[in-house]
Amino acid sequence: MREGLTSFVIHFVLLIVCAVAIYLSCEWFVNAVEWLGERLNVGKMAVGTILAAFGTALPESVVTLVAATTGGTAEAKNLAVGAAMGGPLALATVAYGVTGAALLIKRRRDRAASAVAAAAVPAPLEALGTEAEMKHLAKDQSWFLPIFFVKVSLGLVAFAFKPALGVLFFAAYAAYFWREIRSSREDAAAGDEGEDEEELEALKLQPKKASPDTWAVVVQTLATLVVIFFAAHYFVAQLDVIGPMLGLSATVTALLLSPIATELPEIMNAIIWVRQGKVKLALANISGAMMIQATVPSGIGLLFTSWHFDGPLIWAGLITMAAIVYLLLTMRAHRLTPARLAVAAGFYAVFAIGLIPLLA
Repeated sequence: MREGLTSFVIHFVLLIVCAVAIYLSCEWFVNAVEWLGERLNVGKMAVGTILAAFGTALPESVVTLVAATTGGTAEAKNLAVGAAMGGPLALATVAYGVTGAALLIKRRRDRAASAVAAAAVPAPLEALGTEAEMKHLAKDQSWFLPIFFVKVSLGLVAFAFKPALGVLFFAAYAAYFWREIRSSREDAAAGDEGEDEEELEALKLQPKKASPDTWAVVVQTLATLVVIFFAAHYFVAQLDVIGPMLGLSATVTALLLSPIATELPEIMNAIIWVRQGKVKLALANISGAMMIQATVPSGIGLLFTSWHFDGPLIWAGLITMAAIVYLLLTMRAHRLTPARLAVAAGFYAVFAIGLIPLLA
């Protein structure tokens, strides 16, 4: 009994250590990736949708690739498929929901600190971003939804050339990548960058330099990604051990807890950018990561697994699409507020409740 309690405490402490490591690494990562965007001459939106999203989603894609290509058992293959479905689900629900909650907390603190705010319209009722920015983010969801629908549909059928369709998902992300880079540079050239035009914070690796060396920007970016990758990996490993100790089955841990853990870097990035007042970057990071999760892991899964969905995976797909439809409608109407964004987390609660009879 005492040994079991000691083991639980050790794994729980390691879980907290990994979470702290991820947060601190993300602090350095977002600092570096903004400078990287400036060096590559891409607009602020592309910093979130492409650079930050690609960096934090790359480790998860590598994990999916390893599980799909080197896993010698059906369980390993299923892990790859589950990861490809769990990522978008966690981003569309928990990541957006946590961002909304962080915005609510920040705006309430800002109101409390401002003497003028008492007579102003309550901040949580104010729509996020400009209408143009919301249309841009809505366009991301418009790209995501049909791709994700095809992804789920392919999991319901079986035919000979299905694996070959994996290449189309890579092509879809390439098209999205090109669109984002071109659109962001056009916005930057037109001076339509909106918020976040303030001077960049000094690079943490060279805090005394107003304009850091390019090598330092690259080193800080890559080094933080390595730490994020290993910290996230060990965070998931601790969950896999703690879950059964709490009486949770391996399936429940894999479907409910692991997706949140693997998307922790994106969630941390969003919280950090919200804290800095860079809402556009926070939302762009999540939407860009969703596009990667909808395409790259899907392409890998189609190429190297049977890509066959059971009840829980189909349920995950339905909840993800429902959350995206909700977000898409509010973004297009320019009615997305912090409170409405926080509601997205409720879809994950619906997923958890609906999962109970499916696993019974």
